[in-house]
Amino acid sequence: MSSQPHKVLTPSQVSHFMEHGYVVIRGCFSRAASDEWTRDVWTRLGMNPNDKTTWTRERTNMPEHRRLKVAEFAPRAWDAICDLVGGEERVTDKSKTWSDSFIVNLGTPEGEGREYAPKELEGWHVDGDFFIHFLDSPEQALLVIPLFTDILPDGGGTWICSEGPARIGKWLYDHPQGVTPHMMPVDSPTDSDPGLKFFNDIVQKCAAASFHEMTGNVGDVILLHPLMLHSASKNGRRLARIITNPPVSLKEPFDFDRDADAAGAGCSLVELKTIRDLGGQEKLRGWKIQGERKAVVPERLRVQARWMEEENRRLRERGVEYQDRTQTEEMVLEQAKGLKPKMESVAVA
Repeated sequence: MSSQPHKVLTPSQVSHFMEHGYVVIRGCFSRAASDEWTRDVWTRLGMNPNDKTTWTRERTNMPEHRRLKVAEFAPRAWDAICDLVGGEERVTDKSKTWSDSFIVNLGTPEGEGREYAPKELEGWHVDGDFFIHFLDSPEQALLVIPLFTDILPDGGGTWICSEGPARIGKWLYDHPQGVTPHMMPVDSPTDSDPGLKFFNDIVQKCAAASFHEMTGNVGDVILLHPLMLHSASKNGRRLARIITNPPVSLKEPFDFDRDADAAGAGCSLVELKTIRDLGGQEKLRGWKIQGERKAVVPERLRVQARWMEEENRRLRERGVEYQDRTQTEEMVLEQAKGLKPKMESVAVA
C-alpha cells in the first residue's frame, strides 16, 4: 500500500479503491454550479426537457464548446484525482480541465419502466478509443464520472464490473505489442473489427457481485481505475441523466517498477491496484511494451463534428453566445495527434 499522504482520500476510501477499483467523492460541486454549467444542454440537443416526444435520441455524446479548471470547479475531486495518480505533477495540462462534452441518457419509450440486468447490456468496454493500448498507457490514466443530474437506480447510471482491471490488465500484460481500442492485438492476422464482442463476452464470465450501478446526486464524482469495464445502461425511469467522462492523461506512462523518489513518492494508487490485480510487483518487474504508441482517430470525433454544426445553428438561432468549433476532417486528425503529447503516428479507425 502507498505510504504517501493523501489530500482527500480516507484510509477506507483507499481500501475500497484497492478492492473494487473505484471510489465516490460526494458533493464536489453545488447544484447551482451544475445548473450553470449545463444551462445550454437542451438548446444544443434541440429537445424540450418538458416534452418527451422531442427526446428523439436515447443517448448523446455531445461535442465540446467550453472548458473549466477542475481545481476551481470541483477542488475535492481534483485533489482525489491527484491522490490516485500520484500527484498533480504527473498530470497533463489538458487533463486539469473539464469540458462540456456532456453524455445525455434519456432512455426510450419502449424501455420506460423496465429494469435491465447488467449482463443484458451490450455496450461493455474500457475507455480509450483514441490510442493503441498497452498495460502502461498514459493516455487514459483514470476514468472520471462527474454527475450533473441526480441518478437513481435504473435511471441511466453507468454499470461497472470490478473484475475489469484484473481481466483487462492480464490481456494487456500478455500482449505487450499493443492492442486496438477493441482489444485486437495489433499483429493479428485479421483486419476485421470485432466491435465490443471482446468486452461483452468477458462480462458473461464475471461474478454477479462484481457488478455495480453508479448512482448518486448532483455534485458527486466517481473515480475509477482506467481498465474498469463499464457500460451505458438503459434509462428505465426516463429522468434526464447528464454526466461527462473527462479522461485523465499522464505526462509519462505508468511505471510498475517505480522506486520512491527523494520526496517519498513511489507507485501511485492506480499503479498499485494494477500490480495487485496482476499478482504482485515481482510479476511486473521488467515488463516493457514491445510496440509503438499510436493515436487512433475514433469515429466518435467525426460524429461530434457533425453534431457541432447542428449545435452551433441552434445556439445561433437562440441568440446564445458560443465558440465556433466546427471541425473538418483535417482538424479531427490534428485533434487525434494532440490527444497524446509528441504523437507522431496516427491510425485511422
